[in-house]
Amino acid sequence: MTALVLRDSPSPGVMHLTLNRPEKLNALSKELLAELVDLLREAAADDSVGCVILTGSGRAFSAGADISDMLERGVASYADSDRLARWRGIENFPKPIIAAVNGFALGGGLELALVCDIILASETAKFAAPEIKIGSFPGDGGTQRLPRLVGRSFAMQMVLTGDMVDAGLAERKGLVSEVLPADRLQERAVELATNIARKSVAITPYAKRAVKAADEHPLETGLEVERQLTIEAFATEDRMEGLRAFAEKREPMFKGR
Repeated sequence: MTALVLRDSPSPGVMHLTLNRPEKLNALSKELLAELVDLLREAAADDSVGCVILTGSGRAFSAGADISDMLERGVASYADSDRLARWRGIENFPKPIIAAVNGFALGGGLELALVCDIILASETAKFAAPEIKIGSFPGDGGTQRLPRLVGRSFAMQMVLTGDMVDAGLAERKGLVSEVLPADRLQERAVELATNIARKSVAITPYAKRAVKAADEHPLETGLEVERQLTIEAFATEDRMEGLRAFAEKREPMFKGR
């Protein structure tokens, strides 16, 4: 059986995952989500993996939910406990993850990109929350994460119209961090992931959690989360190695613990 998520390692410390349902524009079936979560679980447990890249095969990053399953099972296709658990598995992945959006990121595909920590986009990428066009709206985090990136007004515009947003506008609105020529997207994703993977695998999850706290808490609470995580990080070998290396004017030799 053909894998629904392909895996390779283009650089030391980097796991590259490709959604592989090009004939369905990489629609997010339960089976695809299961494979993705299994691979992320492996990456989380592997101390040699410092960063993950997620992209899509063919013309799309992902065109979103599997509509055929919704037609067949109705609300059960959404409320399915296994499906929701798989989304939580992606959301709770502790290491940095980069979305390299190579084409359409629609509906659940947009929501999948929003779960990632950094979004890079090809010049040909298109983003949309088109659910309103079929009598629905984003239900896997889109209504909550999108306003935090692009502001309430533009998020409302996207959700209530379902209109496509090109890569240039997405960058101006803060939805993506960089827009690249199509033939440079994967190269840039690998460059960035390699840079991150060279840092301490023990410390980058703390940094990720601290930044995410800005979305999840009011400022005062977020600052307290940041302080607590900083204190916890001092217990790691890598934190002290970084300080010693700075004092000794040399590159740190991180061990990932």
